Amino acid sequence: MDGTIFFAVGLAVIVIGIIIIVLAIFLAAIRGAGKRKVEAAGVIMIGPIPIIFGTNKESVKTVLILALTLTIVLVIATVIYYLFLR
Repeated sequence: MDGTIFFAVGLAVIVIGIIIIVLAIFLAAIRGAGKRKVEAAGVIMIGPIPIIFGTNKESVKTVLILALTLTIVLVIATVIYYLFLR
């Protein structure tokens, strides 16, 4: 394998993600999302360090739990790789 399969799969995932984002924007515009209360939260992972932001406490708590879970999984995977697969 020379990596072309991985390149093709990665490119396909990116294209599918862009299509999903565009469809979500169109559906939100058609359904009138501006008339409703919008709540959002997000996380930026820089290595194992999460940066969390959001519009209300409930959304931030949910994203915080997901970010902590992802951080723990990342640390466990790193330790397993270091101990067993080096």
